[in-house]
Amino acid sequence: MLVLLAGIFVVHIATVIMLFVSTIANVWMVGYSNTVKASSGLWLLCNRSCRQLAVASSDDASLKAVQAFMILSIIFSVIALVIFIVQLFTLEKGKRFYITGAVMLVCWLCILIGASIYTARFTKMTGFTGVHHGYCFILAWICFCFSFIISILYLVLRKK
Repeated sequence: MLVLLAGIFVVHIATVIMLFVSTIANVWMVGYSNTVKASSGLWLLCNRSCRQLAVASSDDASLKAVQAFMILSIIFSVIALVIFIVQLFTLEKGKRFYITGAVMLVCWLCILIGASIYTARFTKMTGFTGVHHGYCFILAWICFCFSFIISILYLVLRKK
């Protein structure tokens, strides 16, 4: 049981770190302009130097929603980690980690909404060729999977 708890804890820490990286780094989309690699994230467009990400006015609300949901997912993931540690030392034997699992499900939902909006609205970079999704986009979807698995494990897990 201790090994299972330690494994879940390590995966949860990894998920938090990956969420930080995917939200902060600016490699959600990658393209090329005159053989110079450019990347676009949630905050900046980086070519040779980084500058504010310019989006169409119709996409501005979508970008702000993605930014907000990714930040909320980080917040809920950290809160779930703290609650897990508190419950680990305060729960009686045989009790389940319901609160931790519920908070992690909210984190999962925030990642789902943020990554889905980005997938639907931001499929290309204007003025660039060879555009594809970057590692931050992939990390966000990996965190989506991990947070769902962790939340289900928390809901099922009993403290023995």
